[in-house]
Amino acid sequence: MSVPAYYTPTLQPPVEAMPNRIAIGAESHEWPISRRRPAVLARRGVVASAHTLAAGAGLRALADGGNAFDAAIATALVEGVVLPWACGLGGDMFCVLYQARSEQFFAISGSGCAPHAVHADYFLERGWRTMPVDGLLSVGVPGALDAYATLHEHFGTVPLSRLFEPAIDLAANGFVVSPRLAHHVRTGADRLRGYATSSALFLPGGQPLQIGDVLRRPNLARTLNIVQRGGGRTLYQGELAKAIVSFSEANGGLFSRADFADHRSELHRPLRTSYRGLDIYQPSLPSQGLIMLEMLNILEGFPLGELDPLSAESIHLIAEAKKIAFADRLAYCGDPRFVNSPAQRLLSKQYAAERRAEIDPERAAPPRSDSRDSADETTCCCVVDAQGNAITLIHSLASSWGSGVVAGDTGILLNNRAGRGFTLEEGHPNRLAGGRRTVNTLNCCLLAEEDKPALLWGTPGGDLGLQWNVQVLVHVLDRGLDPQAAIETPRWHSFPGADPGQLDQPPELQLEDRFSHLTLNELRRRGHALRLLHPWGAPSAMQMIMLDHARGTFLGATDPRAEGAALGI
Repeated sequence: MSVPAYYTPTLQPPVEAMPNRIAIGAESHEWPISRRRPAVLARRGVVASAHTLAAGAGLRALADGGNAFDAAIATALVEGVVLPWACGLGGDMFCVLYQARSEQFFAISGSGCAPHAVHADYFLERGWRTMPVDGLLSVGVPGALDAYATLHEHFGTVPLSRLFEPAIDLAANGFVVSPRLAHHVRTGADRLRGYATSSALFLPGGQPLQIGDVLRRPNLARTLNIVQRGGGRTLYQGELAKAIVSFSEANGGLFSRADFADHRSELHRPLRTSYRGLDIYQPSLPSQGLIMLEMLNILEGFPLGELDPLSAESIHLIAEAKKIAFADRLAYCGDPRFVNSPAQRLLSKQYAAERRAEIDPERAAPPRSDSRDSADETTCCCVVDAQGNAITLIHSLASSWGSGVVAGDTGILLNNRAGRGFTLEEGHPNRLAGGRRTVNTLNCCLLAEEDKPALLWGTPGGDLGLQWNVQVLVHVLDRGLDPQAAIETPRWHSFPGADPGQLDQPPELQLEDRFSHLTLNELRRRGHALRLLHPWGAPSAMQMIMLDHARGTFLGATDPRAEGAALGI
């Protein structure tokens, strides 16, 4: 895949619009896309992250002789320090990668289980209708650290201990609170106040951290030092596991030492489908990445390249494909170690054709599932190197600030993946049970051309992230946009109804307020209920890298809706 010949960096002030021209059928159309950020072009490597300090740590790892996988680990560790609401050692991790030496694609699933002592009746007998999303009863075993260690064991080249140094330095000596972090502390203050260990760190003196404050995380620095010396299993079999389990037992949690000791990440071949003759890879279940692949299979039968990308017709078709795929997730998907989810059937072209026939091009279907899992509480990074190694990695605490609980003096903020992901519904494939992993919203994407990686991308957003991943890919493949233009194109996302669980209400589209009135009116005519967001209001933090193998160059792009950077070397 070659970098589009028409790509030029921004020369105008960032708020001014540049015309972007694409061919639509026999005609050529222009529409304004605000070029708020330039892309980066490089030859030896690119790191794209939602935080500049994290991208810098990854670039340093490349410059010091590490490969893309080493750089991704260094980036992720720093993200866990400077994006504390989104990710860290207490969360989950998934990645898809290409190893140049073996010429093979791999994926790693770092998703933790619910404690073995927990079960649906535990909550039902106490009057709960849904899982709690705060506190220790919402926590799953953290999987991220073991996933980082698994990535390094199989693919890293420099000592793992060296990759911890930037994160330890920032945790110990501090970093400046950015507007995005200050926003998340302010909006999450009520949850954080409920737990003394969390409040003391993020609400000093009872007040939320402010922009420009220096945040130091000495307990986390000490924990990172322990892992640096003892390796990734320290969190699962050593003093850190003992500390977290003891804290859980003392505060009403259900963790045991066996829950941690039994945890293992999975290295596997990723799921794959083709779209427009190119291969698209996603992690396997329990990641819901297969639902994005099903969406693409359905959409492949529509001439999206001939449609105006911001038209009602294009948005309608993608939104309707999304409804079908998400309904299949709800009906069939669970932990594949316990549930026989028909992944191969869901990914077949024949099945996609059957489901495609259900779409009425002129009328929105009623909601098919209650998929309202959305937020800006995850982060994704992408890395490539001069040898051709490539990785897209996504990690998360589930909800913003996870469970809200910092585990004692470890400095580790624990996830709420079990509470956010499982259902208590009898007979459901994703029903809570001890030792099971919930279907996980985390997914990340790799596109290959002629068996080599050509495009890496991913974004936070829960169920919204899947939709944005499809939209951006369609902009690149079907409309010929370069990655930065594709990321900055106006976003939309689909919800089933105006209120959670109200599936009899009209389907709702939320759109950034940069679409034409013609598009909005035509969507209403098709039966979509609309809600307009701020012009850049989608809670996205997309990262993307395009690889041009013919010229040996890379193009990195980052989302202006976040505070990240794409850096090249």
